[in-house]
This record gives sequence, structure tokens and C-alpha cells, in this order.
Amino acid sequence: MPTEILMPALSPTMEEGTLAKWHVKEGDTVSSGDILAEIETDKATMEFEAVDEGVMGKIIVAEGTEGVKVNDVIGVLLEDGESADDIGDVARGSPAAAAPSSPEPAPSAAPAAEKPAPAAPAKDGERIFATPLARRIATDKGLDLTAITGSGPHGRIVKADVEGATAAPKSVALATKADAPASMAAGPAKDVVLKTYADRPFEEVSLDGMRKTVAARLTEAKQSVPHFYLRRDIHLDALLKFRSQLNKQLEPRGMKLSVNDFIIKACALALQQEPEANAVWAGDRTLKFEKSDVAVAVAIEGGLFTPVLKDAETKSLSALSTEMKDLATRARDRKLAPHEYVGGSFAISNLGMFGIDNFDAIINPPHAAILAVGAGTKKPIVGDDGELTVGTVMSTTLSVDHRVIDGALGANLLNAIKDNLENPMTMLV
Repeated sequence: MPTEILMPALSPTMEEGTLAKWHVKEGDTVSSGDILAEIETDKATMEFEAVDEGVMGKIIVAEGTEGVKVNDVIGVLLEDGESADDIGDVARGSPAAAAPSSPEPAPSAAPAAEKPAPAAPAKDGERIFATPLARRIATDKGLDLTAITGSGPHGRIVKADVEGATAAPKSVALATKADAPASMAAGPAKDVVLKTYADRPFEEVSLDGMRKTVAARLTEAKQSVPHFYLRRDIHLDALLKFRSQLNKQLEPRGMKLSVNDFIIKACALALQQEPEANAVWAGDRTLKFEKSDVAVAVAIEGGLFTPVLKDAETKSLSALSTEMKDLATRARDRKLAPHEYVGGSFAISNLGMFGIDNFDAIINPPHAAILAVGAGTKKPIVGDDGELTVGTVMSTTLSVDHRVIDGALGANLLNAIKDNLENPMTMLV
């Protein structure tokens, strides 16, 4: 029978994407491993390879269609001996899908009677096989398709199944899921905002996938993660002097270490010095890690990436510098693979190069903490001997998830970061 081609999940966090381009057309022969299409996620544009072999029988979702849900049917593959007539109605979960390629199946002799909700309702995310007409009727009548048994081919719900059914209250779980997006919306409704500024000239800017994802996840993070904040000023004079000496020695090799490279190393070592803080929140438990996988925020047009430097505590400063430059370059070109920006237990957001003195960063779940780094500026310093001098001071703020890290542990972690940066030679031992 025809094989449905589903919208793939190209990263663990992907929920929907844009079908940017088809590399095949209807009637083309497809072999396993062939590039079928280019899929644009919230982070990057990636190629989608065929798993099965056959002939491209029908393209369901057209190029350029946005908001295609993961596991929606985007096309149909035919095996040898099959034709377009064998396709029939194809399950679709996206309003962007094309019209069905064959008419509504004939109703069965006895239309299915209204059926009460099953003892074990469909799980969240499970696709319900129904024809587009049946879905429209169900929507108009307020029917819950999970409570209806289909009489069509392979259990598909057809017109006859929904015509005689009456609406029943949806389960609490479904209602909660439907209400979730509204609860995450911050500020007044769109119509209210448009009305408020109706007499002012403005341009409406549509949100791309990345901006929608950033908005939704950081709103959820700020609402659901119990943040608290710890602040320390870090004296950078010893580090700047040490960095200058190292860069002179590295100059023949064409390398130059940044202050950010030292910060990454200092955080990675601090997670080893305070291993209880090297953890993430996992719903009903925490996961504590042996290695220090440190994510670093990289600003790109329209959003940001947080590429992860894995095993950062074991890598030299020069290795971290080279890897970070490569990740940042490919992040700006949107060429990172999902495994390069997913994971980590700790993150760094450095706005010092933009002249920001200090700020509070929002934790990126499931991380337990993020370090916000400000600019190093000249300030008066009272030395241990009581003498007033001038030194370079960098303000840092550690945002902490209180579910994972308590106050004392967070303080110890930030103090370890400070000690590593103020005594940079120890990071080479």
C-alpha cells in the first residue's frame, strides 16, 4: 500500500517547521538516502532524506508552507505496481495540506453510532486518521475525534461516522493542552494592541520560526522556573596580563585567546569543583553529570543559538577558542546540526562586548543556571592593604534554578568561577 511521508522531527525540540523546498516531483523514482526536501526549523534549514524506495505519487504540502506540524503527512510514496488511484484519502494534520486526491469513501451500510469516550483516550501527539471532510464536520459540531471509531479503510474516520454523532465534553487533559498557548501569551491581545496604535504609522513584522520559539520558550521559562540571582564583581587585571602574554606566544600560530575563552574554561572547571551544581531539571528528578558541557549564547539575526562545548573542562584554552569560533561562525550561517546546540547543563551569555555593565539572563530549560557577563571597566579598588588603586572589574550575575541549586551551592559555584578567573594560571594545571 502507499507509504505516507511524514514531516520529520529534525531536533528534539522541533514541533513544526517550514517545507522550504522539494527536491523531487510527482512521478520521480526515489531511492533510500535520496534528498526529498529541505526543512526549515526554528534553528536551521536541513535536508530530509528518504527512508523507503518507490515513486513519488503525490506531494501533499507545497513548497514554502509554514507551520507544518511534526508527523503531518507531506507526501505519498508508491510501490511498484501501485498508481495514484491507490492513494485514496491521506491523513493530514496540517491546514496547509492539499485537497484529497479521491472523493469521500462510501459510507458503510450502518453508520457508526455515537460512542462514549474510550477508557484509554488517545495520547497527546497521536495522529487521528480522518478524511478532511470528516474533520471539518467534527470541528463544526464540536466533536472529539478520539471518541469516534472510524469505519473507513484502516479505521479512518469518514463522513458517515461523524454525521450522526453529537458533541461530548472533551477530557480535562485535552482542555488543558488547548488552553496552554493562551496562558503563555504575555501582554494584551493582538486586536487590542492594533486598536491602540491604529492612529500611528507602523509596519507589521511577521515572526519567523526562531522568534516564535524564543518567545514561547523564554516566556515559559520565566513563568515556570523559580529563578534567583547571585552577583559578583570579578577583578580581571591578572587575567588580562596573563592573556596578553599567552597571545604573544600564540601569535606565530595565528591564534588569539579572548576573555570569553577564559570564562568558558573557568565555568567548566567550577562545575567540576562544585559537582552538585552540574545538573539539569528533569520533571520529577535531576540529572547530575560527570562532564562539563557548557552552552554559550551566540546572537544571530532574528534570534540566538546556544552551541554546546562538550567536555569543556578537559580542553585547552586554545582548543576551546578554536571550537567556539567555528561554532559561532556556523551558528550565524545557520549551519549547526541539532546535536551541536542541544544539551549542556550550564550556559553563558556575554554582552560585555556590547558595552553592557550588568544584566540578568533567563535560564534556558532544562539548564540549572546561566552566567550573565558584563563589560570589564576601570573602577577604583581598595586593596588588601587599604590602598586605593584602579583596576579592571567585570560584573557577573548567576541566574539559578532553585529546584536544582540552593543558595549556598549557587554561591559556591559563582565563587569558584570568580577564583578561577582571578587566578588564571591555575586553570592550566
